[in-house]
Amino acid sequence: MRTARPLLAAFLAVTALSATAASDDTPPLRTVELSAEASQAATNDLGIAQLYAEQSGPDAAAVARQVNRSIAAALETSRRYADIKTQSTGTSTWPVYAKGGGKIEAWRMRSEIRLESRNSAALSELVGTLQRDLAVSQITLQPAPETRRKAADEATVDALRSFEQRATLIASALGKRYRIHRLNVSESGYRPPVFAKMRGAAMMAEAAPAPIEGGESEVSVTVSGSIELLD
Repeated sequence: MRTARPLLAAFLAVTALSATAASDDTPPLRTVELSAEASQAATNDLGIAQLYAEQSGPDAAAVARQVNRSIAAALETSRRYADIKTQSTGTSTWPVYAKGGGKIEAWRMRSEIRLESRNSAALSELVGTLQRDLAVSQITLQPAPETRRKAADEATVDALRSFEQRATLIASALGKRYRIHRLNVSESGYRPPVFAKMRGAAMMAEAAPAPIEGGESEVSVTVSGSIELLD
């Protein structure tokens, strides 16, 4: 009798579960998947410029002095522009080996700075001035964080309205009512436009300010999900 009780309990549990499953005659959800997208233009009101000093020579200490002198002068010049945020972003030194052998014949050093500003005129002027001693690797134009967020919020509202309109259209065409079953909101990535991409020591000889026109970027938001059709 000791073994009968566990077997009886297991049987009753399975029977109860089967009865519950049999009595559950709720019809499956009738859902429709759909999505909607909306975009808003965001002004490229933030300019980011990357410049560098690079030198090579047989004396590593002399190379370092030349590069450090150029970067120090650039940072000093940049301090005159209150609207521009300036920071050093890294310094690298590496050996230059002779052809066909492992002997080091020279040293090369590169040091970079980053300029960031919402004042495109001031940024253009400073970049032109610094090009007397530094090379420009890249200038990127993009919306400032608050500008992009405002555009994304507006696009989100438009996308939600569009989703609602499509849901109403689909349900009405099928002669049904609906309610939202699942909803997902995602912001699409945007690609900041590159205004200029200049490499090589030859650019160091140019000191004319580069005209910068910000333009606009497109911020997109997608709303996807499903609706449940109701009788």
